[in-house]
Amino acid sequence: MPTLRFTPNIQRHVNCEETVVEGSTVRLCLEHYFSYNSQARSYILDDQGALRKHMNIFINSEQVTDRKGLTDSVGEADELYIIQALSGGN
Repeated sequence: MPTLRFTPNIQRHVNCEETVVEGSTVRLCLEHYFSYNSQARSYILDDQGALRKHMNIFINSEQVTDRKGLTDSVGEADELYIIQALSGGN
């Protein structure tokens, strides 16, 4: 089953433990995760259910292409990396 991994900077704001989930698409994997960690939903997705602009998801080393529907395919051995974009500096 796919594994969800969250960067430490996300975990400073919301508790998101690494976990194994069920699902064949990014959306299904996230919905499975949110079924027992609903607090993470509003941090990762906007009110329309799309990936927030400051968030990004990689399947292994490939960035997801469907940020709105989250329909990118996920395999049994895949790892999904949920990261928060960092900005700032000079």
